[in-house]
Amino acid sequence: MPALRLENGVVLADNAAIAAYLEAAYPEPPLLGITALEKAEIASWHWRAEFEGLLAIAEALRNGSPAMANRALPGPVNYPQIPELAQRGVARVQQFFATLNEHLAGREFIATERFSIADITAVVAVDFARVVKVKPTEQHPHLLRWRLAVGQRASIGG
Repeated sequence: MPALRLENGVVLADNAAIAAYLEAAYPEPPLLGITALEKAEIASWHWRAEFEGLLAIAEALRNGSPAMANRALPGPVNYPQIPELAQRGVARVQQFFATLNEHLAGREFIATERFSIADITAVVAVDFARVVKVKPTEQHPHLLRWRLAVGQRASIGG
């Protein structure tokens, strides 16, 4: 679970709240967009990276990992795994990679002309997919190029 403890003791415990706070507190560089159209494009691709990428990984992991037995869903209630959902999750991750690869053809960043929260969330999804044994391959040249370039950023790992 993501969490950001502020100096005044307040804890922000979800991605949306943390992103909104950081963007307001540190507006440069603008990771959520500048114009209305940029904000919409970034929000759309950020949503896709979370729901088509990260949630697909979670579906595969929670329904396929022996360590997650009876923990197929987060929260206080135990739910049994459904192996077919693990398979579906892997298929969804593979489709996300294909979609991202196609979208990145001729583009430097996922949304707009500059690095944004959509890139941050997508790189987390691409890297985290390894836990369900899915990685970009030579079938994803634009995704691989983008991941290499984003990895050169000091904020990511360069």
